[in-house]
Amino acid sequence: MTRKNLILLAALGSVALLGGAYAFQHLGGMAPCKMCLWQRWPHAAAIAIGIIGFITGRRELALAGFLAALTTSGIGVYHAGVEQMWWEGPTTCTSGSISGLSTDDLLAQILNAPVVRCDEIAWSLFGISMAAWNAILSFIFALIWLKAFRTK
Repeated sequence: MTRKNLILLAALGSVALLGGAYAFQHLGGMAPCKMCLWQRWPHAAAIAIGIIGFITGRRELALAGFLAALTTSGIGVYHAGVEQMWWEGPTTCTSGSISGLSTDDLLAQILNAPVVRCDEIAWSLFGISMAAWNAILSFIFALIWLKAFRTK
């Protein structure tokens, strides 16, 4: 495959994943958590990079696409780990610890807490959460971006 075709393939992968996220949100009624939103930005960057890279065929844009895909994959791994309770996520979107909080602080935390929690799996397929699927597929797209970078 040519560099342009690989760039197109990787960018379309981000289009599919980002489109799927928006479909779950707007058609499926599943509001995204904070970390879900974090995972969307690198996909948007990869799409923009892909458009420019497909038009110009510039090699260094493939490296930028690789970094964008690798970034969203890393965020997906982090988010999946939070969902599995392997590590704590941001206190603004997980249950976190309440030890040492006064009653007023606890009440304020509850009242200001977002509706969608990052440490709950909202959807899964074959036992793999949406965040984990993003991590896996984005890593594959990162490899395609890398192949595009290495293609002459």
